[in-house]
Amino acid sequence: MDRKKLVDAIHKALEDKEKKKFKQSVELIINMRSIDFAKSENRLNLDIALPKGKGGKELKSAVIAEGSMADEAKKAGADLIIAPAELPGYAAKERVTDLADHYFLLAQPNLMGQVAKSLGQYLGKRGKLPKPIIGNIRELIDRSKRSVRIVSKGRYLPTAQALIGTEAMSHADLLENAEAVYDAVKNKVTDGNIKSIYVKLTMGRPARAL
Repeated sequence: MDRKKLVDAIHKALEDKEKKKFKQSVELIINMRSIDFAKSENRLNLDIALPKGKGGKELKSAVIAEGSMADEAKKAGADLIIAPAELPGYAAKERVTDLADHYFLLAQPNLMGQVAKSLGQYLGKRGKLPKPIIGNIRELIDRSKRSVRIVSKGRYLPTAQALIGTEAMSHADLLENAEAVYDAVKNKVTDGNIKSIYVKLTMGRPARAL
């Protein structure tokens, strides 16, 4: 990808902004070709940590854990701790929707089965199943708040779309985030299978970068 064209697309997308009552997101859209997404090994399921953060669009962190791991997660700054006994209560549509929309989920590894049993049917469809806690919890929580997730949507929708920040961020920071998303997708599908790339504001017109 031509870096200058990506810079120009970010500039053009931000020029399109109008005064809104909310802070608009900036999104990167990557269209692909010649990929059979019917094959599970070709589908996208990527968590990408944005190096410059999400400009105020960070998700909260919810940790499903018990005992010492729950205590450690609380000390590390988790916004919500869910005990395994509470999981069935989160199966209610309103509560599980809130989890999927507003939280990045982490789970104690030995509780993944219970999570799948209680919430897997809904969270799996949304590509929001929790990640197992492996390593330093504080680092995982920090990374999760900066991360965006890209999951293939259906068999015949060869498009990846991800938040790269907000209109309030500098062009340089948006560029660094955009390159992180592009590199992650490229490493999965290879450069030759990327057909086009666009940058757009929530309410703006797409600006082509490739």
